[in-house]
Amino acid sequence: MAEKRRAGVAIMSDEQLLSQAGVSALLRGALLRLLECRPEDPVGFLAEHFAHLSSEAEDGASERQSVSRALWHLSLAHHSHRSAFNNNVRVAYELLTQGVPRRLGAGGVRGRLYSEMLRCLCSEGGLSGSTAAPLLRRIQSHDYESVPFELFRQGVLTCAVFADYIRKSQCLYAAVASAPDRPAERTLCQAVLSTLREALETADGADVARYLEASAKISPAKVAQAMAEVQPRAQRHDGLTMDAQEFEDAAAALFIARVRTVS
Repeated sequence: MAEKRRAGVAIMSDEQLLSQAGVSALLRGALLRLLECRPEDPVGFLAEHFAHLSSEAEDGASERQSVSRALWHLSLAHHSHRSAFNNNVRVAYELLTQGVPRRLGAGGVRGRLYSEMLRCLCSEGGLSGSTAAPLLRRIQSHDYESVPFELFRQGVLTCAVFADYIRKSQCLYAAVASAPDRPAERTLCQAVLSTLREALETADGADVARYLEASAKISPAKVAQAMAEVQPRAQRHDGLTMDAQEFEDAAAALFIARVRTVS
């Protein structure tokens, strides 16, 4: 009886090990594929199946390492230092294209890697997922697409500029709010957003950095003027407020509306 109990413990331990390693799921998936395909050589089929899974795992680890190295190079220079920034973008691009087959002349970064890197850039730039998501939907590529250098450079620059722009909008909200722990009056926020919209409209062009330059030109005096013009209306609408996230979302929408969609 004692031996059976010990055997039972050993069997349970083995089962737990297989479960934790995910072996059971792998075997189940392989057997289902085998039954689905019904190959003439079942052993050879299973060998190829597991070799393919192993290759995919190695590729995934290699891709994560490439993205990490590319992000490190992109962090070395601010986008305002355009020459150094462009050089680092080129290095990042080359890192992500290593090992990519150039069939039919279609070289470039895989769309999956490109989109993942843009998500990481936004996150490292301090953007929340909800703030970055609308921009990423506009500029990311499909997994199967090949991204050429100029599109890659523009996407990286857009994310970098957008992160700075959002920080600028957060400063504008702080200037409008009467206290850090209370939401600002809605009418005042709308006036500042209107001023921000006008600044962006004067900067329409191919270079997204111009949008940041335009927003940076909104001086404290201009904010104060906009607030003074709507102060009587704000007093009549006492109680209507706008929190920091709503203001940030509205400011982000003004920027994103001017970014060209990748199709």
